Amino acid sequence: MRLVVLGGGESGVGTAILGKEKGYDVFVSDFGKIKENYKEVLIKNGIDWEDEKHTESLILNADVVMKSPGIPEKAPIVKKLVEKGIPVISEIEFAAPFTKAITIGITGSNGKTTTTMLTYHLLKSAGLNVGLAGNIGKSFAEQVAEDKYDSYVLELSSFQLDGIINYKPHIAIITNISPDHLDRYDYKYENYIDSKFRITMNQTEEDYLIYDADDEAISEWLQKNKTRAKLIPFSLTKTFEEGVFIKNNKMEAIINQEEFQMETAAIALEGKHNFKNAMAATSVAKLMQIRKATIRESLSNFQGVEHRLEKVLKIQNVQYINDSKATNVNATFFALDSMNTPTVWIVGGVDKGNDYNELMALVREKVKAIICLGVENRKIIDAFGNVVDVMVEVGTMTEAVRMAQHISEKGDTVLLSPACASFDLFENYEDRGRQFKDAVHNL
Repeated sequence: MRLVVLGGGESGVGTAILGKEKGYDVFVSDFGKIKENYKEVLIKNGIDWEDEKHTESLILNADVVMKSPGIPEKAPIVKKLVEKGIPVISEIEFAAPFTKAITIGITGSNGKTTTTMLTYHLLKSAGLNVGLAGNIGKSFAEQVAEDKYDSYVLELSSFQLDGIINYKPHIAIITNISPDHLDRYDYKYENYIDSKFRITMNQTEEDYLIYDADDEAISEWLQKNKTRAKLIPFSLTKTFEEGVFIKNNKMEAIINQEEFQMETAAIALEGKHNFKNAMAATSVAKLMQIRKATIRESLSNFQGVEHRLEKVLKIQNVQYINDSKATNVNATFFALDSMNTPTVWIVGGVDKGNDYNELMALVREKVKAIICLGVENRKIIDAFGNVVDVMVEVGTMTEAVRMAQHISEKGDTVLLSPACASFDLFENYEDRGRQFKDAVHNL
C-alpha cells in the first residue's frame, strides 16, 4: 500500500512515521520548505520526501493520501487526486484505526484550545494515562505509533474534520460556532457549520455529544439533523435534567444520575466564556468517572493557555494582555467583553471575511484607541474610524507596543486581540504573541 503525505509539518511527519511502522510505502511531499528538524526525522526514519514541489508521478500513484490541515481542498494537486478517486484523508482518520485508546474530540470556533487543555488537565490530574494531540503539541499519529496512552484529548479543527470518513470520538464537544475560515468554505456559513458537525456523524448510542445549548447555530443544526450520540448540553441561562448549568452562582452538573456542584467563584479561569469551557471539561470528567474532589481542585488551579487573555506585565499601572490566539471576531468579542478598564486595542492581520459590526457596541463602550497592525487595515479603519478618538497604523509589533505605551494612561489596559490570522507579518499566532510579550518586556 502506498501512502502519500502532503505537507511535511507536525501532522505530516507523524503520519509518515506511523505509516512506515505499519508497513506502508511512504512518500512525503511539501509544496513549501520542510523545516530542518522535520527533515532530520524523515531521514532518520528512512522516509522518502521532497519539498518546494509536488511531483505528480510520485503522488498520483497513491492508494491513500493524508493531507495536512493547512492545504486547501482547492489546491491543484488535491483536485487531481479527488478526480482520480484516491481517498484524501486527515491525520486523525489515518491514525485512529491503529489505536484502541478512547478519544475525546473537541471542536468549535473558539474556546477549543482552552477546553482541550482544561480537559487534559482534569484527566491527567486524576491519574489517567492520557495523551494530548490534534491541533496541539505532538502529532496524534506519532503518539499512536508509540502506543503509550489509554485515552487522548484531541483538539480538532474543521479542516481535520473535513478529512474524516469513519473516525468517531467516544466523547465529542462542540464549544460554539461562529463564522470563521469562511474563505475555505466558499463563504457559506452553513458549509462551515456542517463541517464542525462531522465530529458526531459516526457516533453511536454508546457515545456522547457535549454542546453549548446557548449557541444559535448549534441549536438550529440539532433541530434539523439527527445524531445517535447521547446529548449533554451546557448553558449559562437554562437548566437541565441532564446537563451542566449555572444556578445561584454555582456550576451544577447532572450526568448519568450523578450530581456535581462547585462555586463559580472558585473556578480559576475568569469570564463567562471560560465558565462554558469549564462546563464542557467537567462533563468529560464526569463521564470518565473522575472523583468530585479532583474535578474541584483541577478547576481551581488551572493556569489557562498561553496567548489566550494572558496577563503579561503591569507597567506604570497599565496592564498588558496577550490574546494573540484571537484569530476571529468572535474570540475578540469575548476579550473586549471581559475588559473592565479603558482599553488600547491592537488589532489586524489577514482578514478571513470578518464582520466588525458585532464588535461595535463593545468598542464604543470600552476602547479608547485602536492600533492597526496588519498589511491591509482598510476594513478596520472604515468600521471604527468614527467610533474611537485615536486610530493609528503601524508596521511592526515593537512599534505597536511603543505606540500603545505612549497612548495609554494609568489604569488602562493594552490588549493585543487581533481578530485576524497572523500570516501577513508573523509565522503564526504563537510567533505574534511571543513578539508582543518580548516588546512589552523591552519597554
